[in-house]
Amino acid sequence: MQQTIISIIKSCLVGMLFCSVSFAQNDSIPLNNKLKDSIKQKEKYGLRVGGDASKLIRSFVDDDYKGFEINGDFRFTKKWYLAAEFGIEEKKTTTDYIAVTSSGTYIKLGADYNAYQNWYGMNNLLYGGFRVAASNFSQELNGYGVYSQNQYWAPQFTSTESIDYSGLNAVWAEFITGLKVEVLTNLFLGVNVQFKYIITQSEPDNFENLYIPGYNKTYDSGSFGFGYGYNISYLIPIFKKAK
Repeated sequence: MQQTIISIIKSCLVGMLFCSVSFAQNDSIPLNNKLKDSIKQKEKYGLRVGGDASKLIRSFVDDDYKGFEINGDFRFTKKWYLAAEFGIEEKKTTTDYIAVTSSGTYIKLGADYNAYQNWYGMNNLLYGGFRVAASNFSQELNGYGVYSQNQYWAPQFTSTESIDYSGLNAVWAEFITGLKVEVLTNLFLGVNVQFKYIITQSEPDNFENLYIPGYNKTYDSGSFGFGYGYNISYLIPIFKKAK
């Protein structure tokens, strides 16, 4: 009888132990999931806005140039960013035979791909991208000279009459590469270089565009151009995603 009672007690203890282990395992499942979620690496997604510091600096040190640019990008996947730039420029170009002031606005739209693999907590970019760009501008002819091979019989003719050619436009494709480094929380410094190809442009009568706002200097009727920029920007975080 005593052995029977002991056997019953042992069975009850084993059953209670099994139940307690089972409940403990069930309780640990959500805790483990919460722990895993808490240690997942999350990255910032948002709108980064800024400007081209090189254009502002050049406006102060170069009497023949005035301009500024605002730019921004928005991260929509892990590696891809939508990007845009808008600017205003005025540039005086003077050669031995012509003096022209180019002024107007431009806009660029495109995307960037970040090839840099960040460590946890870093948001740096080493990127390449493309833009489709357009500019509306005018060319003011401030003066010009007509070259004469025989300076004795037909001296070179010069004119200081100002002629304004407005309503001009240009469209080009642009490939860009650069980097952006987070120097303080959400504050970035960057540098980039641009390779440009003119698709179409309208020109004034009797001379070619020497400078196109946003495109920069043109090269002897060629379709290729180059540019650069130094940017400062601030990231406005909107949401975070797991890495």
